[in-house]
Amino acid sequence: LRLRPDRVAMQDATAQMAMLQFISSGLPKVAVPSTIHCDHLIEAQVGGEKDLRRAKDINQEVYNFLASAGAKYGVGFWRPGSGIIHQIILENYAYPGVLLIGTDSHTPNGGGLGAICIGVGGADAVDVMAGIPWELKCPKVIGVKLTGSLSGWTSPKDVILKVAGILTVKGGTGAIVEYHGPGVDSISCTGMATICNMGAEIGATTSVFPYNHRMKKYLSKTGRADIANLAEEFKDHLVPDPGCHYDQVIEINLSELKPHINGPFTPDLAHPVAEVGTVAEKEGWPLDIRVGLIGSCTNSSYEDMGRSAAVAKQALAHGLKCKSHFTITPGSEQIRATIERDGYAQILRDVGGVVLANACGPCIGQWDRKDIKKGEKNTIVTSYNRNFTGRNDANPETHAFVTSPEIVTALAIAGTLKFNPETDFLTGKDGKKFKLEAPDADELPRTDFDPGQDTYQHPPKDSSGQRVDVSPTSQRLQLLEPFDKWDGKDLEDLQILIKVKGKCTTDHISAAGPWLKFRGHLDNISNNLLIGAINIENGKANSVRNAVTQEFGPVPDTARYYKKHGIRWVVIGDENYGEGSSREHAALEPRHLGGRAIITKSFARIHETNLKKQGLLPLTFADPADYNKIHPVDKLTIQGLKDFAPGKPLTCIIKHPN
Repeated sequence: LRLRPDRVAMQDATAQMAMLQFISSGLPKVAVPSTIHCDHLIEAQVGGEKDLRRAKDINQEVYNFLASAGAKYGVGFWRPGSGIIHQIILENYAYPGVLLIGTDSHTPNGGGLGAICIGVGGADAVDVMAGIPWELKCPKVIGVKLTGSLSGWTSPKDVILKVAGILTVKGGTGAIVEYHGPGVDSISCTGMATICNMGAEIGATTSVFPYNHRMKKYLSKTGRADIANLAEEFKDHLVPDPGCHYDQVIEINLSELKPHINGPFTPDLAHPVAEVGTVAEKEGWPLDIRVGLIGSCTNSSYEDMGRSAAVAKQALAHGLKCKSHFTITPGSEQIRATIERDGYAQILRDVGGVVLANACGPCIGQWDRKDIKKGEKNTIVTSYNRNFTGRNDANPETHAFVTSPEIVTALAIAGTLKFNPETDFLTGKDGKKFKLEAPDADELPRTDFDPGQDTYQHPPKDSSGQRVDVSPTSQRLQLLEPFDKWDGKDLEDLQILIKVKGKCTTDHISAAGPWLKFRGHLDNISNNLLIGAINIENGKANSVRNAVTQEFGPVPDTARYYKKHGIRWVVIGDENYGEGSSREHAALEPRHLGGRAIITKSFARIHETNLKKQGLLPLTFADPADYNKIHPVDKLTIQGLKDFAPGKPLTCIIKHPN
């Protein structure tokens, strides 16, 4: 498909490279409405205000670059503290029928408003900002039919946790997930957004709900009644056609759906909350919950905060506070200001919570965690969307589970995975046992949202005098130079940098957390290339054999050695290689350090596209079992590139040392 998206949105960690690429295009202005959102560079340490001040100070160079580049090229700029990109889009830019692309994998959040919102790499965003059609392989459509209605402890999050358990992390690859059926009307608009948001965890191109009265209500409450009226006028075009065909159908009865919790280490390992404690005991997972974390782009709506506060209020009434550490991340300044005004934030503080900045924070590893030492085995529960190894705190021994914010709150109060709020009792301060009632809360505030502080910078009409400077000595930003061109020949005697064993997400390929500060400096961030991937030769991370010296060393150092000595290399990967984040750095880094091809059993959609955009060959084995024929010490030759064409396979010759 060659598509013309209506809008582009970029978060600050990916916008740096996207804007550097746009600058190199030489164009004066972006061709479509575009925005930059500062949400990824704010580290959670002590609390919202102090953390925000610190982030503004240490990231001043990057924020100034993004603000000035936005002003120069016609891109709106949401300042740090405004909130998470996906929540801002839902509140301001998403609407039924819009086609929006965003440089973040959880862009599909906007599907909760009937929008087609798709996560892409920065190069795709630059194409659209430059007026070039955006290319997408025509997706299949998976239908999820919802019947019954949500009630009690079961929440919208449980729908996607259940779907993830059914489809797995790769089951939605190359497909749009379309929710439909009578059960849809029992889900709030922001609840639908939660479900669409986490559709990224099944590899879906995007997810979408049909237009209904819940969306109309949300649009009106967020100052867009005129758009709601237009949607009403054209609503027949914003719902599934009668008798339409789906490539696959899943049916879920919401009346029978139980609260779920998924993990650890992967978001598709689904358990009913009632069973996870028993499973944890059997598997040797720590039962004690060290930290409960609610909020994030996935679950920080007004309704989410209200349901969590309803749970906390019951505990407080019995003299209890959280046994676990407890944090709250508002999704936007509007959410923060409104839950402060309406008392939810104070209730959550009273039960022991710390309200963090309106930013991604611990969800993406921006967490200066102090309660454990690295390597210490522990359990955390979050209302986030992703729980890959080391993602939240860079500790590979942290067992992270994802669930709804109300279940997180209940578990943080109980302090153990063995607690099931539907059936189990807590002991109050007076020694009497009590059971938590299922939470109930308003879907939207009864009065208008409180917008809080104005954090938006509109691009000026005249930007002719606007300067955008990048210092040649900067450690945070680096102007891009073109990669070397293909010489038109087959790739011969490629050295294998690493043969990856098992799951290899973009977090494994280009880690976030402390590395986020280098997202605008390609050479510096390339020092994290594949440091999280497991080498099949020795079962270790960030330890590969240098084929020349025969010594084992870090992956980036070995890649730099090969580049310096003119040795071209290849990576061998497993299933669904590159799942997770849309970060194109996972494609830029191997290209920068001399990589020529990535050969895997299968790819995640966005990463495969990113590799192509940066001139790396993303190749898959015709027979996945051929993965086992390749040894890390082999050399590979890829033949047939001169006549490469759709549907025409290439030949790979494996050369063993003997």
